[in-house]
Amino acid sequence: MRDVGHGRAQHGHRGARRPAAEHGQPRGQKVASTSGYRLLALDLDGTILSANLQLDPRDVAAVKRICQAGIEVVACTGRPFPGAAPWVRRIGLDGPIVCYQGAQVRTLAGEMLLDHGIEHDLAMEVIRFARERDLHIQGYKDDRLLVERDRPEAHEYADHASMPINVVADLDVAMDATTPKLVIVALPAKLEALLPEVRRRWAGRLNAATSMPNYLEFTSIVSDKARALAFLCERMRIQQSQTVAAGDGRNDVTMIAWAGLGIAVEGSEPEVVAAADRTIPRPGHGGIQQLADLLIK
Repeated sequence: MRDVGHGRAQHGHRGARRPAAEHGQPRGQKVASTSGYRLLALDLDGTILSANLQLDPRDVAAVKRICQAGIEVVACTGRPFPGAAPWVRRIGLDGPIVCYQGAQVRTLAGEMLLDHGIEHDLAMEVIRFARERDLHIQGYKDDRLLVERDRPEAHEYADHASMPINVVADLDVAMDATTPKLVIVALPAKLEALLPEVRRRWAGRLNAATSMPNYLEFTSIVSDKARALAFLCERMRIQQSQTVAAGDGRNDVTMIAWAGLGIAVEGSEPEVVAAADRTIPRPGHGGIQQLADLLIK
């Protein structure tokens, strides 16, 4: 297991390059009242929000404790901004939000700080790919969820994200010059079989990862949670080695690998756990409370 003290390598897509994660106290040097970390990038779904969208009051209290120790807590989520902001407020945060898998960074009031969408022609390649396979796919425009067909998969996603569905005749016409992300919603087994194919097909042109077992998400090749986190660190004058990132999905691997201390939720995919330094229990089982204990001395 590597030393979690400061001095991390520079940002890049390194994937599963760490030894197996484990529980335990970080070995970093204490600074002031904390372990020296200044920013926690916190995924929402599957990390602090349970599968049935429950928020444990004890986890909210733990986040408050982390903030009171002087550590900036930033929500880093694949959710669109309208589906993320209400949860961020409920957790008690008021700082910037990394949303749309890192394609955007916004203030809680909605001001755009960073915006890197998928170019239209490239987005249409993915949309045609999904159409040919009769897969549900959705795009976004001005924080609106756009679909071509009113399918059960659209309602599944919309209910989870607390967003209305907007049925359009043609995504080619309805979308802007860029879209923050594209999402294919399907059964987990189908997406597991599809993921290697789409990663090969758009290698070097798009990022593709599952955020949840039934969501396969595409973003610009320059958009992911790690790059958004690096942007915020530069803006806040926080060193990479002073960051912590916690998540559970494949879309969290980049920020977990990039951060000074990477945390995976127990039961995550092997590549997520392999990218982390240690693990915490799933939502509602004390994970965020353990994380607070790790960070606050």
